[in-house]
Amino acid sequence: MTRTDHPLTVLVLAPIGRDAATVADLLQRAGIDSRICADYPALLAGLGPGVGAAFVAEEGLFGQDLDRLADWVAAQPPWSDLPLAMLTSRHLQPAVAAWRTGLVRRLGNVSLIERPVEPITLVSVMETALRARRRQLEICDLMEARKAAAAQLEALVDRRTAQLQALNAQLREEMDERIRVEESLRRTQKLESLGQLTGGVAHDFNNILMVVSAGLEMLERNDDPERRAKLIQGMRQATQRGAGLTRQLLAFSRNRALRPETVQLPRLIGDMAALLHGSLRGDIHLQVDLAGDLWPVVVDPGELELAILNLAVNARDAMAGCGTLAVGGCNVVDGEGAGEFVRLAVRDTGAGMTEEVKARVFEPFFTTKDIGKGSGLGLAQVYGFANQSGGSVAIDTAPGQGTTVTLLLPRSHQAVVEAGDVASVPVARDAPGTCVLLVEDDAEVAAFVEELLHRLGHAVVHAASARAALGALADERKVGLVFSDIMMPGGISGLDLAREIRQRRPGLPVLLTSGYAGAGGPEAEALGIEILRKPYGIEDLRAALARVRGAQPVHARH
Repeated sequence: MTRTDHPLTVLVLAPIGRDAATVADLLQRAGIDSRICADYPALLAGLGPGVGAAFVAEEGLFGQDLDRLADWVAAQPPWSDLPLAMLTSRHLQPAVAAWRTGLVRRLGNVSLIERPVEPITLVSVMETALRARRRQLEICDLMEARKAAAAQLEALVDRRTAQLQALNAQLREEMDERIRVEESLRRTQKLESLGQLTGGVAHDFNNILMVVSAGLEMLERNDDPERRAKLIQGMRQATQRGAGLTRQLLAFSRNRALRPETVQLPRLIGDMAALLHGSLRGDIHLQVDLAGDLWPVVVDPGELELAILNLAVNARDAMAGCGTLAVGGCNVVDGEGAGEFVRLAVRDTGAGMTEEVKARVFEPFFTTKDIGKGSGLGLAQVYGFANQSGGSVAIDTAPGQGTTVTLLLPRSHQAVVEAGDVASVPVARDAPGTCVLLVEDDAEVAAFVEELLHRLGHAVVHAASARAALGALADERKVGLVFSDIMMPGGISGLDLAREIRQRRPGLPVLLTSGYAGAGGPEAEALGIEILRKPYGIEDLRAALARVRGAQPVHARH
């Protein structure tokens, strides 16, 4: 029930004669509820809820403490302004007029009615006062309803906020659980990958080690030069196979720095013909169809050869009986403005792949071959090579329909440099017999590298750490070049050594080497220092030393 639903009462204070009874009777006959107050304190006590207005004869206020009434009026809520009708006399004394003016100013909502008053005027004034009071009460009810609605809305917002917080907490728990499940799945997949890796790679490396270890044992027991030459050749091929497998691992890790150059595909594939034929069985026909106007491409030729060889071996294993391996190439221009490419397609007539196998075919270590028959890195190397080269790779296959692997290789706009076109570099006068400071912590590796350097005609000073190398340079030893491993003990790397040498002896050439995939690449490039990646042979070392010294390579002494 609202305030406006309650009846309103008019308080009547008229202490002289029958004025109070007469006013109350007039109001009662007009349907207005009234209550007579005997004196001023009774009026003050009657003010409160349910009172709609007050009718006061001014003589009832003479001599009273009007501060109490003014304080009550001032203490009303903001929505309340109780109407007061005051009956005045015709006395015009200045003191009485000033008293009335001050009272109206202090009480505010006061209507003055002068004697004699007509009954209709009295009733009209009081009805107007009650209407005004009801409007105030309606505003109060509206404000309270609005306040209640706001409180209800706030409570609803609080409930919804609590529900959302609970849902968010539940969602976070589910996300955390999903992350835990995914991490567990990734660990499981890693274990599966490691199982495939250890099967394939260990098989391949054990074969390589078998060839090397057995060959060394046979060399010790065999004095026949021809037989020793064959053993050495076999061990050399085994080490090349090991280097190739390591290149596959590095291509998978995406850390191996490519050395792109302009390559003519017809010439590269023509040079690989013998290798491809040797990798295929006799019942597999090799068909090469390259467009006559094929553009040159900019790729690392060694990685491209490895990619083609991986595709050929996979195709061979996919063809159980006789079949055809077709290698085709043509020029293409990407319609979306991505550039000009050469499309190299390797197609076989083998068993093809299911959609499940196709979806995982480029995953590292994934293989459908038996354990020990492959590392699962062949197609991963192809994928990594294509992406690192700025191209792409795609596969089209279906069970019983064979497989086509397509490489998009970026076109090169540079002219192909022929072997005879390279300008000769002047030979440094002191190139033969240059003293090389070799910085290598592995004693066995250092012994072999010393032998290689001696074969190339260089004197060698060996230091087992970067600190020892700086000590050798501090002795004013005549050193023509520093050849250092990057990963060194003692807290000073080969790169740190190179920086220190640049400070102490700016003109001293430095060549770095490392067996780690991405060790020192950007830092060495910023310093303008070449890195010779392990494993390397004597010709690789000879060429690197010549490049670093800016001299024509000196041929090895045998």
